[in-house]
Amino acid sequence: MGYDLGLTALAEPTHFWFRGFRAHVVPVIRGIAAGRHDLRMIDCGCGTGYNLTTLLQPYGQAFGFDMEPDALQRARSRGRPLVRADMEHMPFTSGSFDLATSFDVVHSVADDRAALGEISRLLKPGGHLVMNVTALDLLRGDHSDVWGEQRRYTRESGARLVEGAGLEVVRIAYLFASLVPMILALRTAQRMLRPFRAPSGDSELAVPAAPVNAILSGMVRGEAALARRLPMPFGSSLLVV
Repeated sequence: MGYDLGLTALAEPTHFWFRGFRAHVVPVIRGIAAGRHDLRMIDCGCGTGYNLTTLLQPYGQAFGFDMEPDALQRARSRGRPLVRADMEHMPFTSGSFDLATSFDVVHSVADDRAALGEISRLLKPGGHLVMNVTALDLLRGDHSDVWGEQRRYTRESGARLVEGAGLEVVRIAYLFASLVPMILALRTAQRMLRPFRAPSGDSELAVPAAPVNAILSGMVRGEAALARRLPMPFGSSLLVV
């Protein structure tokens, strides 16, 4: 894998995709918290730790783990409690968390069923998982190879995965339908050019010029507001609660 967490760290605060992601996820987590600020939370595959601080910290005590040393170093610089672990063997006591999150990780795990079984084990009775994964095989491209993507999901396969771990689906929804035409064109071109070049780096994480980024940010935020009332029929990501 050739991903660069430095690019991720630069993109997370302002890139239109991350703004859209937070527009979808923040209301979900706020609704689960239901006014509580004493939740015990775990971010499974926490990456740079940005989501620990931005999404979870307002609602209680947030822990995280990751396998990548660079990720842990960056996340620890935010002052969060972390351990080094993988998704299939989580070193935490069963039934110890009110909320587990996993954002763009499970699709890169060799055994996604084992990972979901571990997450299910960690949750208290009545606890919640909020998970985001990549969706739809036709949207594979350089980004998929750079990030070691093992699979992409549909609503049906995502539901089977979490239900197989003994969890009940509260909500399952495609995200970023508004970006699909752009993503499909880009990644189709990447696949067509594959015989002539190898994926190198992750250019999709580069923050566009300010006017373009502002327009796309407004578009994905508008979609997030609409999606709370009208489910999207497709998307490049899948959100499972």
